[in-house]
Amino acid sequence: MRNCFSVVIVLVMAFGMACSFSAAQAAGTAKPADQQQASEAAVKLPSEATVDSFMQQTFGYEAQISWKIASIKPAPVPGLGQVDVILASPQGQQLSRFYVTPDGEHAVIGDIIPFGARPFDAAKKTLDKGITGPSRGPKDAPVTIVEFGDLQCPACKAAQPAIESLIAAEPNARFVFQNFPLEMHNWAAKGAAYADCVGHASSEAFWKFIAKTYETQADITAENVDEKLTALANDAGVKGADIAACAATPVTKAHIEASLALGKAVNVTGTPTLFINGRTIGNVSQVPATTLKGIVDFAAKQGN
Repeated sequence: MRNCFSVVIVLVMAFGMACSFSAAQAAGTAKPADQQQASEAAVKLPSEATVDSFMQQTFGYEAQISWKIASIKPAPVPGLGQVDVILASPQGQQLSRFYVTPDGEHAVIGDIIPFGARPFDAAKKTLDKGITGPSRGPKDAPVTIVEFGDLQCPACKAAQPAIESLIAAEPNARFVFQNFPLEMHNWAAKGAAYADCVGHASSEAFWKFIAKTYETQADITAENVDEKLTALANDAGVKGADIAACAATPVTKAHIEASLALGKAVNVTGTPTLFINGRTIGNVSQVPATTLKGIVDFAAKQGN
């Protein structure tokens, strides 16, 4: 979903169109461990009881909405506490994010974005060093587009026409797909494992495989996922039995964990998330094609 579901609420928690851990897409890099520990020591975080009471006061009027606190931790911005809460309704679930001020009396909702003369360089540098997924386009392209995707995510499926159109319009750009399976999806991790193995077997087969997986997404369940993905791998032009065996190996699991870690290092919180030379693009299916092309063309002029 850049919306797994959409709810109109008094406190706008920014339910966008994404399968996500947060509607806010904060770009940047992960903090080193020593900085993180220092930050935790400096920030007075709200208790779970306080957050739960806040949620009750905010959403208690709506019997169909429930929640679960996912994490309470220091925000990337010094002094703020970051609270991630899974909100659920009959339409689905989504983990939304808000920030708590140092006085503990105010919550801030919105994006934390990078700032500076070259605001996207930090994310670009991290991605340039870490991307390992299947790619299309010249490796020395002036623009690299990275998608973090989840094969079970309906929003990723919905965004594919826009992404494919962008790739077709920008043949001199490099496009890289990185697996980012979300925990809320019950076969996404297995889908990522199969995709990883197909990608290592054949780049051409990989693009056919993910296209067909999105096409038949609604027919795949946690119970039939191995059967379905094995067949899709066969249809893509690789040996499905070999791919199934590869998907179950520790090496493949390590590949997926590395891709997840890379996404988290640049603050990916939902899928699909695009990076164009380090610039985060959310709500992909809702961004006009001319805007996406304009961002790519502008990035190309800025150089590497």
